[in-house]
Amino acid sequence: MRSHLIGYGLSVVLTLASFGAVMGRVLPPGYGLAILVMLCLAQLLVQLVFFLHLGPRKGQRGNTAIFACTVFLIAIVVTGSLWVMHNANLNMMPMQSVPIGVGPKG
Repeated sequence: MRSHLIGYGLSVVLTLASFGAVMGRVLPPGYGLAILVMLCLAQLLVQLVFFLHLGPRKGQRGNTAIFACTVFLIAIVVTGSLWVMHNANLNMMPMQSVPIGVGPKG
Protein backbone atom coordinates (compact mmCIF):
# COMPACT_ATOMS: atom_id res chain seq x y z
CA MET A 1 0.00 0.00 0.00
CA ARG A 2 2.84 2.38 0.86
CA SER A 3 4.46 1.83 -2.54
CA HIS A 4 1.21 2.66 -4.34
CA LEU A 5 0.71 5.85 -2.33
CA ILE A 6 4.24 7.02 -3.07
CA GLY A 7 3.75 6.24 -6.76
CA TYR A 8 0.41 8.04 -6.80
CA GLY A 9 1.92 11.11 -5.14
CA LEU A 10 4.83 11.23 -7.56
CA SER A 11 2.50 10.75 -10.53
CA VAL A 12 0.28 13.62 -9.42
CA VAL A 13 3.28 15.91 -8.84
CA LEU A 14 4.81 15.10 -12.26
CA THR A 15 1.47 15.53 -14.02
CA LEU A 16 0.82 18.88 -12.36
CA ALA A 17 4.38 20.01 -13.10
CA SER A 18 4.08 19.32 -16.82
CA PHE A 19 0.55 20.74 -17.04
CA GLY A 20 1.51 23.85 -15.08
CA ALA A 21 4.66 24.39 -17.13
CA VAL A 22 2.71 24.32 -20.39
CA MET A 23 -0.33 26.30 -19.24
CA GLY A 24 1.75 28.86 -17.32
CA ARG A 25 4.11 29.31 -20.27
CA VAL A 26 7.13 29.08 -17.97
CA LEU A 27 9.20 26.87 -20.28
CA PRO A 28 12.03 28.52 -22.20
CA PRO A 29 11.29 28.53 -25.95
CA GLY A 30 14.24 26.38 -27.01
CA TYR A 31 14.08 23.87 -24.17
CA GLY A 32 10.35 23.43 -23.62
CA LEU A 33 9.99 20.19 -25.53
CA ALA A 34 13.11 18.68 -23.95
CA ILE A 35 11.84 19.51 -20.45
CA LEU A 36 8.42 17.98 -21.20
CA VAL A 37 10.04 14.83 -22.57
CA MET A 38 12.13 14.52 -19.40
CA LEU A 39 9.01 14.90 -17.24
CA CYS A 40 7.28 12.30 -19.41
CA LEU A 41 10.13 9.82 -18.99
CA ALA A 42 10.15 10.42 -15.23
CA GLN A 43 6.39 9.72 -15.17
CA LEU A 44 6.97 6.52 -17.18
CA LEU A 45 9.61 5.32 -14.74
CA VAL A 46 7.36 6.06 -11.76
CA GLN A 47 4.53 4.07 -13.35
CA LEU A 48 6.81 1.13 -14.16
CA VAL A 49 8.43 0.94 -10.74
CA PHE A 50 5.54 1.72 -8.40
CA PHE A 51 2.54 0.27 -10.25
CA LEU A 52 3.91 -2.46 -12.52
CA HIS A 53 6.54 -3.38 -9.91
CA LEU A 54 9.39 -3.70 -12.41
CA GLY A 55 12.86 -3.66 -10.94
CA PRO A 56 15.98 -5.64 -10.10
CA ARG A 57 14.57 -7.50 -7.08
CA LYS A 58 14.46 -11.28 -7.28
CA GLY A 59 10.68 -11.61 -7.68
CA GLN A 60 10.54 -8.86 -10.32
CA ARG A 61 13.35 -9.96 -12.65
CA GLY A 62 11.10 -12.09 -14.83
CA ASN A 63 8.61 -9.28 -15.37
CA THR A 64 11.41 -6.83 -16.08
CA ALA A 65 12.99 -9.17 -18.64
CA ILE A 66 9.66 -9.73 -20.40
CA PHE A 67 9.03 -5.99 -20.45
CA ALA A 68 12.50 -5.32 -21.91
CA CYS A 69 11.94 -7.92 -24.65
CA THR A 70 8.55 -6.40 -25.46
CA VAL A 71 10.04 -2.90 -25.73
CA PHE A 72 12.82 -4.27 -27.95
CA LEU A 73 10.36 -6.02 -30.27
CA ILE A 74 8.16 -2.94 -30.54
CA ALA A 75 11.24 -0.85 -31.37
CA ILE A 76 12.18 -3.31 -34.14
CA VAL A 77 8.66 -3.23 -35.62
CA VAL A 78 8.40 0.57 -35.51
CA THR A 79 11.91 1.12 -36.89
CA GLY A 80 11.39 -1.45 -39.64
CA SER A 81 8.06 0.07 -40.62
CA LEU A 82 9.53 3.57 -40.80
CA TRP A 83 12.46 2.27 -42.86
CA VAL A 84 10.17 0.47 -45.32
CA MET A 85 7.92 3.53 -45.70
CA HIS A 86 10.93 5.81 -46.21
CA ASN A 87 12.43 3.54 -48.88
CA ALA A 88 9.06 3.10 -50.58
CA ASN A 89 8.68 6.86 -50.72
CA LEU A 90 12.14 7.29 -52.23
CA ASN A 91 11.76 4.52 -54.78
CA MET A 92 8.22 5.18 -56.02
CA MET A 93 7.81 6.30 -59.58
CA PRO A 94 6.84 9.98 -59.72
CA MET A 95 3.36 10.57 -61.04
CA GLN A 96 2.91 12.93 -63.94
CA SER A 97 1.42 16.19 -62.83
CA VAL A 98 -1.06 16.76 -65.64
CA PRO A 99 -4.16 18.80 -64.83
CA ILE A 100 -7.50 17.04 -65.06
CA GLY A 101 -9.10 17.39 -68.47
CA VAL A 102 -5.81 17.88 -70.26
CA GLY A 103 -4.32 15.03 -72.20
CA PRO A 104 -4.99 12.80 -75.17
CA LYS A 105 -8.65 12.18 -74.29
CA GLY A 106 -9.43 15.53 -72.72
